[in-house]
Amino acid sequence: MNKTFGVGIWRDELILLARIMLMLLFLIFGWKKLTDFAGTVGYFTQLGVPMPGVATAIAVLFELGIGIALMVGLLTRPLAILLSIYILGTGLIGHHFWTMHGMEQFEAEINFFKNISIIGGLILLYLTGAGRYSVDAKIGLP
Repeated sequence: MNKTFGVGIWRDELILLARIMLMLLFLIFGWKKLTDFAGTVGYFTQLGVPMPGVATAIAVLFELGIGIALMVGLLTRPLAILLSIYILGTGLIGHHFWTMHGMEQFEAEINFFKNISIIGGLILLYLTGAGRYSVDAKIGLP
């Protein structure tokens, strides 16, 4: 009896699918931040983010740059940890539900815990590595 539920058959394909699905959010919203840079700076200013122009540039770099790298499986393990730290920071800065009330608190709490869930996915990616269908595999990184 197969106790792994067939994971060996589709392991690398599913890791590729997981990388793509995890990074879609970052590619979509990183692109929006890049194409509406001024609007993002204004939004970050409204949130009280320190140095909103620099924060926007960092957000674009992390969301688009690291998002693309992880999607193609480049430097997967260290970048998964780096993106996890970034996501925790954005959750603490942007989704501080513990300071809010009513519907605003509810929405921020959902988004904060979505961030925590994404961090969980990135930790799993760190543990599994990028799989066979990745730049890491092509250049011999585990």
